[in-house]
Amino acid sequence: MNKLTLNVLGALALGTQLASAAEASSPIDGGNTAWILTATALVLFMTMPGLALFYGGLVRGRNVLSVMAQCTAIGCVASLLWIGGLYSLAFKGDGGWIGTFDLSFLKPESLMQAAPNTTIPEAVFLMFQMTFAIITPGLYVGAVVERMKFGAIVLFSALWLALVYAPVCHWVWGGGWAFDMGVKDLAGGIVVHATAGTTALVLAIMLGKRRGFPQHPHPPHNPGMVFIGAAMLWVGWFGFNAGSQLSAGANAGMTLLVTHLSACAAALVWSLMERIRNGKTGLVGMVTGLVAGLATVTPASGDVGPIGAIAIGAISAVVCYFSVSLIREKMHIDDSLDVFAVHGVGGILGTLLVAVFGQASMGGLGLVKPMGEQLTIQATALGATILWSALATVVIALIVKVLIGLRVDADQESEGLDRSEHGENAYPMEP
Repeated sequence: MNKLTLNVLGALALGTQLASAAEASSPIDGGNTAWILTATALVLFMTMPGLALFYGGLVRGRNVLSVMAQCTAIGCVASLLWIGGLYSLAFKGDGGWIGTFDLSFLKPESLMQAAPNTTIPEAVFLMFQMTFAIITPGLYVGAVVERMKFGAIVLFSALWLALVYAPVCHWVWGGGWAFDMGVKDLAGGIVVHATAGTTALVLAIMLGKRRGFPQHPHPPHNPGMVFIGAAMLWVGWFGFNAGSQLSAGANAGMTLLVTHLSACAAALVWSLMERIRNGKTGLVGMVTGLVAGLATVTPASGDVGPIGAIAIGAISAVVCYFSVSLIREKMHIDDSLDVFAVHGVGGILGTLLVAVFGQASMGGLGLVKPMGEQLTIQATALGATILWSALATVVIALIVKVLIGLRVDADQESEGLDRSEHGENAYPMEP
C-alpha cells in the first residue's frame, strides 16, 4: 500500500472519529431531525410553488408571472440575508430587543451541534427558520400585486426582514422581552401574520389603488390555479405548525390534528356565509376560508385541543369574511388579495384566542396562564408588534420611494407587469 493511500485512509478515519465524537457529545435525535428536515421542505413548498400559484391565480393573466418572480426573488434574498446575519440577530444573544451577529454564516464548529433547547442540528434549525423568513414577506406581496415595481418589492423586503422580521422574531422566539413575558405563539401569529398583515395594509394605502378599483372588479384569472396553490399551502402548513414543535412526538401530532380541523371548519363556515349572501358557493371563497382557518390557528396550535381548533376555525371564517368586506367594500383600501383581512386579522385573532381556548376548561392543554393574565400578555406583544411593523413599513417605503420609486407608471400597469417588468407572457393570448 503506497504512502498516498495511507494518507487518504488516515484522513478518512480521522474525519469519521471527529464526526462520531461530535455526535456523541451533542444530543441530536435522528427521528426529530428527520421530521424537521421534512417540515423544512414542507414550509418552503408553501412559498414556491404554493403561495406563488395561489396569488398567481388570483391576479389577472397579464400579471401572473410578476407574482411568481416576486416570490422567487424574495425567497433567494431572504435566504442569503438569513445565513448572513439575520438568523443570528433573531436567535443568538440574550438582549431583550435584538440578538447578536455571533453566528453569522454558521460557524463550522456549530454544524454538528444541536441548536439550544432542541435535539436537532443547528444547521437544520437555521434552515427551518429560514423558510419562515422566506414566506413572511411573500405574504404581503398579495397586497401590492399588479402595480409595485419588481425592484422596489425586492429592496423593500430586504430592509423589512432586517428591521421588522428579525427583531420581532427575537422578541417572541429568540428569548426577547415578549418571550420572557410568557407570550404564546407557536408558529407565527405574531411573528409571521401580524407583521406581514400590518405591512400589507400600510403598504397598500401608501402605494394607492390599482387603476379602476373599486369601480371595475379585478376577478381571479384562474380559480383552478388558486385551488392548487391553496392545496399546497394546506399540506405545507402541517410542516409550518407541527414542525414548530421541533420534535416528532405527541405534541407534533396534536398540532397537526388541530391545524387540519381549524382549516376544515373555516372553509365550511366561509362557504356557508357566501351561500347565504350570494346564493352560491365559490371555490375561491372556500379556499380563502381555508387559509383564514390555517392562519388563525397557527399561534394557538400548540395549546388547543380539537374542540378549540374547530371553534377557532369557525370564528376566523366569520371575522375574516366581514373584514374583507369592511376593507374592500366599505373603506375602499386596495389590499388586492385581502392579505390583512385574512392573514393579519387571522393572526391577531388567533393570538388572542389562545388565551381562551388554551385553558383546560375550554378543552385546551392547560399550558397557558389564567385567561386574563395570558390575554394581557398576548395583547401587549401584539400591540408592540403592530405598532413597530406599521412605523417601520412607512419608513422603509419612503426610503425605497426616494431611491428607486415604488410604483410602475400607468402605461406599464395597463400593459401588465409580466411584459413591462419581465418581458414575458404567461399565456400566448391573455384570457
